[in-house]
Amino acid sequence: MPAAGLRCLIDIDGSGGFGWRLVAPNGRPVAVSLTSHDTHDGCRAAFARLCERHEEVGGGVQHSPEGSWVWAVWDRSGQHLAGSARAYERHATCRASYERFRAALPELHLSGPGLWGVA
Repeated sequence: MPAAGLRCLIDIDGSGGFGWRLVAPNGRPVAVSLTSHDTHDGCRAAFARLCERHEEVGGGVQHSPEGSWVWAVWDRSGQHLAGSARAYERHATCRASYERFRAALPELHLSGPGLWGVA
């Protein structure tokens, strides 16, 4: 079973690009891809790479222009890879969500097919 029952789904955006969405057991999105990929397989590989290289990525909580809090994870070049699936009213709540996501990445890397809903 994937980390805490999390599943990763691949979505297609309005311009035909692919992005991943990490979903909790209750159906709520936890994190989303902040990059678009040309193919389904490329998107899935990008998520796997993020999990595999979790120690190499940076990230943190940021104040949004709307006055709420969001978190993001970025690679060494500064490209944003993942972000909070929603905005938070409180910094502490956003920070806790960010820390849970970061803590799940190593475990998600080892989840195997169950993460993708494959038995």
